[in-house]
Amino acid sequence: MSYENLSGRIAVVTGAASGIGEAVAVALAGNGARVALLARRGERLAAIAGKIRADGGEALPVVTDVTDDASVAAAVAAVRAAYGAADLVVNAAGVMLPHPVADQRVDEWQRMLDTNVTGLLRVTGAFSEDLVRAAADGRTADIVNVSSIGAHIVFPDYAVYSASKAAVTHLSQVLRTEYGPRDVRVTNVEPGFVESELIDRIDDERLAGEVGAMRDAVGALSAEELADVVAYTVSRPRRVNLRQIVVLPTRQV
Repeated sequence: MSYENLSGRIAVVTGAASGIGEAVAVALAGNGARVALLARRGERLAAIAGKIRADGGEALPVVTDVTDDASVAAAVAAVRAAYGAADLVVNAAGVMLPHPVADQRVDEWQRMLDTNVTGLLRVTGAFSEDLVRAAADGRTADIVNVSSIGAHIVFPDYAVYSASKAAVTHLSQVLRTEYGPRDVRVTNVEPGFVESELIDRIDDERLAGEVGAMRDAVGALSAEELADVVAYTVSRPRRVNLRQIVVLPTRQV
C-alpha cells in the first residue's frame, strides 16, 4: 500500500536487522520516510540499507545496542547529524527465550527484560526531546511499540517473555498520558504469530516443536503484512491516534 503523507518523515526503527523491524523500515522508506536502521548486526544493516537505497529510498544504518546507554546516545547523535530531529520511533527490538521458570535461566530473564522493556524505555527517552520538538513544530510525531499477544494470552514456559510484553503494553498506555498532551502519539501493536527469527531462535527442541505446531495450525502473518499495519497507523492525520492494535492471523484465537 502507498501512504503518501509519510514522505519526508524521519523514522528510527530498532530491531531493524531482521523480521518485523526490517519490514517496518523497508515499508516506511518505501513510502518516502528517511529511516535510521538500529540494531547490533552491522553487516545486516548495511545490506538492508543498500536495498532500500537501490529502490530509491533513504536509509541510515546505525549499529546500536538498545541495552547500552552510550550506544543509544551515539545513535541519537548519528540520526540528528544525518537527518535532523526524529519524528517517528518504532521500538521493534525484542528477544524471546522461553524456558520453565524452574530452570532458573537468570541470564536469559535479564536479557529479555533489558531488551524488551528497559531497551524500549531507553530508546524512547533518548529520542523524547526530538519527538516533542517535532510535535511542537506542527509535525506528526509517533512512538510505536511492538508488544505481543503474549501480553494477554498465557503460555507455559514463556513467563518472563510474556511478562516483558505485558510491561510494554502497560507502558504504552502510561506513555500516552505523558506524550499525548504534547501531541506525540503512542501506539501499542500486539501481533500474534508472525514469521520472524524469534521462533527460529528457540533452543529448546520441545518448545520449538510446540510453537511450530501451533504456528502451522493457525498460520502466521508475514513481517511485511504487519509492517503495512504500522505504516497505515502512522500515516493517519496527526489528530488521530490508533492507540492499541491487536493483529492476528485469522485462525489464531
